[in-house]
Amino acid sequence: MQPSRVLIINGPNLNLLGIREKDIYGNLTLDDINNIIKENTKENNIYLDFFQSNYEGEIVTVIGESINKYSGIIINPGAYSHYSIAILDAIRGVNIPVIEVHLSNIYGREEYRRKSITAEGCIGVISGFGYYGYIMAIHALINNINKVIKP
Repeated sequence: MQPSRVLIINGPNLNLLGIREKDIYGNLTLDDINNIIKENTKENNIYLDFFQSNYEGEIVTVIGESINKYSGIIINPGAYSHYSIAILDAIRGVNIPVIEVHLSNIYGREEYRRKSITAEGCIGVISGFGYYGYIMAIHALINNINKVIKP
């Protein structure tokens, strides 16, 4: 089986993990999480690329540039989840399976965080499992790519 390439996108303020709101997001930094993801998925015959930006346009651009480059995308759009039609349109435009991940359970938080606009373009959402949500998303993408399960 040919290796798949997966892009993991993290949105605004996720570069502050380990510093901001530790009671919600924990003590791990984004680099810690990326290293845990790599370690937990190294036997899955996939290549991982990581991208983080605090800028909506950069996220839209990297999604658009993923055509013919990635088999799947995992995205944590952060606060952009709740209002970015631009990111939603980019997700819909690339015809690549995308899974949205949130470290915290957005459905158990403030009312304005409970609606994800960007999730409408994704094949699924994983919310509330901390860093392990990314690992879950990778396994779900592998299943989707290999057509083991269908959404």
